[in-house]
Amino acid sequence: MNTPSRQTSPVAPFDAVRAFTDISAQWDGDILTQLMEYLAIPAKSPAFDPDWVAHGHLETVLRNAARWIEAQKIAGLKVEIVRLEGRTPLLFFEVAAHGTALRETVLMYGHMDKQPEFSGWRSDLGPWTPKYEDGRLYGRGSADDGYAVYAGIAALRAIQAQDVAHPRIIGLIETCEESGSPDLLSYVNALRARLGEVGLVICLDSGAGDYDRLWLTPSLRGLASGTLKVQVLTEGVHSGDASGLVPSSFRIMRQLLDRLEDSQTGRLLPASLHCAIPAERLEQARATAAILGDTLYRPFPWAPSAGAGGADDGAHVQPATTDPLQALLARTWHPTLSVISAEGFAPPRDAGNVLRPFTALKLSLRLPPRVDAARAVRDVKALLEARPPYRAQVSFVGGGSANGWDAPPMPAWFTHALDAASSAHFGAPCGFIGQGGTIPLMNMLSASFPKAQMMVCGVLGPNSNAHGPNEFLHVPYVKKLTAAVAGVIAAWPLAQAEP
Repeated sequence: MNTPSRQTSPVAPFDAVRAFTDISAQWDGDILTQLMEYLAIPAKSPAFDPDWVAHGHLETVLRNAARWIEAQKIAGLKVEIVRLEGRTPLLFFEVAAHGTALRETVLMYGHMDKQPEFSGWRSDLGPWTPKYEDGRLYGRGSADDGYAVYAGIAALRAIQAQDVAHPRIIGLIETCEESGSPDLLSYVNALRARLGEVGLVICLDSGAGDYDRLWLTPSLRGLASGTLKVQVLTEGVHSGDASGLVPSSFRIMRQLLDRLEDSQTGRLLPASLHCAIPAERLEQARATAAILGDTLYRPFPWAPSAGAGGADDGAHVQPATTDPLQALLARTWHPTLSVISAEGFAPPRDAGNVLRPFTALKLSLRLPPRVDAARAVRDVKALLEARPPYRAQVSFVGGGSANGWDAPPMPAWFTHALDAASSAHFGAPCGFIGQGGTIPLMNMLSASFPKAQMMVCGVLGPNSNAHGPNEFLHVPYVKKLTAAVAGVIAAWPLAQAEP
């Protein structure tokens, strides 16, 4: 659908207070209503719903969003659902520039597919039963990140309401991000002629250190995974007969993991899994550590533990470090190992006195932003399979990899616009916090638009719990984030016009 274009008129200065007032009213009105309907739809990503075509949920949420966008009557806006054969659908919108000769385009990115239900939801909550309580909108996909398309359009609507200059704006809202965005690049290539020269990408699919400022994500860790299997027998045998003679597959597994990780510290040993931390990122980490302090580790759901004397005195499990800077670097620039699944074990209630024939563990490695993930898989495989103890059968089968991401240097206008927008709506300058998770699409977007600045931010602040139980969208924060996005977009043409 196409909406009428605006008449050329004098361009007014951007009023941040008015923008927030307009945006807040729209969030309290129809956006919350739209999101409540969205949360009730189990639009799981294809990786978690093989029958997604038959179920039609991804189509439904995109159609609903498209209808809402059309109803906003944004001047010059075109919106459509694009479909490529064998791919998940994608929502595309575009609006022409207004009041500026700036030729570059803003690309707004979001996704509407969701993670699966997960267990442990509060008794009065559920993944598909939305509830708005104390400024928090609960439900799967609320913060990750069904809100993004609505926030982006609300920001654009607030700009147009003031007749403020803005560059050309396009939107890509995909439906397979939670599956690793396997279809996104196909759509970027198919729409290449319509995308134009992208100079700024706004991705509302990331985290926030707290709810007190705008947070920008300057880096993301990569990911490598695989299954390590150790086999010593063709079938299990009585442990009384075999133990002490037949080497335990679990003991061999421990030896192999010792090649990869120092079990005392958690440090990964291969040098190829590490990289130098850029000076700018280290400076940003120091500033963020000073802001967040122990909130970098305190909010985790630590299990209770016995006190120093062995008695229960209310103590809890301790983090690997309580130094805020080291805590931040540990989750953003240091490689780590997690064992996320196991095979070859009987449940404790069914386990007899049998020496098991094999042990298999699925390993998940988070990698520094600048480490090549595919190479990491090859290096780990070579390390673990070389010279197996007792000549046991050892195999490491890679389960996938994705590179991390490190943002390009920021020009002065972008830095100033971020600080100004954050200060206007939060009373504090923009913060920078790298994320320990992996968003494969960021490398795709950076490679596709190498000249673009990346405004990667989001609402996943403390306890928002994306992917887990009780996921929520912090509504007071997202209102300010939406207004901040509008401020940055409005600042770009002004910055380009300055001598």
